[in-house]
Amino acid sequence: MSDTKNSDHFSPQANTTLADKAINYEVFLKGHEQQAHNIMRYELPHETLWVKRAAQGNPALNYQLLRWLARLFSAPVLQPVPNPGGAQSLATEVRRLRSFEALGLRVPQVLAVSQTAFVMRHLGRPGEDSPSLTNAIESAIPEGAQAVLALWQQGLDALAQVHAKGEVLSQAVARNMVCCADGVIGFIDFEDDPAAHLPRAVCLARDALNYAQSTALFVLESGGMTQAQTQWAAFVKAMPADAQEVLAATVRKLAWVRFLPLSRRLGRDALRVRAAYDLLAAAPQPQH
Repeated sequence: MSDTKNSDHFSPQANTTLADKAINYEVFLKGHEQQAHNIMRYELPHETLWVKRAAQGNPALNYQLLRWLARLFSAPVLQPVPNPGGAQSLATEVRRLRSFEALGLRVPQVLAVSQTAFVMRHLGRPGEDSPSLTNAIESAIPEGAQAVLALWQQGLDALAQVHAKGEVLSQAVARNMVCCADGVIGFIDFEDDPAAHLPRAVCLARDALNYAQSTALFVLESGGMTQAQTQWAAFVKAMPADAQEVLAATVRKLAWVRFLPLSRRLGRDALRVRAAYDLLAAAPQPQH
């Protein structure tokens, strides 16, 4: 899964200023259900809201391709997680956001829900910067390895906290993590529920794999790969044994990647894959 979203938590944006008064979120949602895009941002005098509208799910062809790849590489982490779209995916996201909030995990607060859309509060407070972890890490590269590794470890710790609470993410990539101004990492984008379709060990390994592939190249570019490998090994060692085995088996299937040269001539995607492999392969093999 390519980590390509940037700018803000969602795109496109719509900036709308309303009169300074108490907001009836149900009425607000009803007035914006027919917005121009599936997700849009609205600036109010004292808060920022997002309205997310039911969208079309992933094409069936995508699932067929992923199933074929999962069989080809005998890699259960590649098994697709259904995202039917429409009201069903909308209900899944609302349910998961509320579940995460109830567990004390930082997610946007759901304020009102209809059959076709819901409105949620922005993770950042007005006037505060709250970039995605992708943007924060990439921006820190000129500051050097320690600045990047501090943010990277913060994301890794946040993922471990999610797992410790009994949850998993939908796509545990850095663009779906938000650096809140108080130092807490928040989470967005819950249109599917891997735990409803895959064994927990596979879900945990899938989260780890996603985080590695979305961040390893930034770590490499900062010069922090050697230290990150030590930190990664500690993270994996703390995972349940069955999840460690799933992750280790996946890494073994990807062993051919180590022969890819670290050359920009192959393109950034190839570099991202090679950097992710170098990080993943640093974890010790589980003991039997």
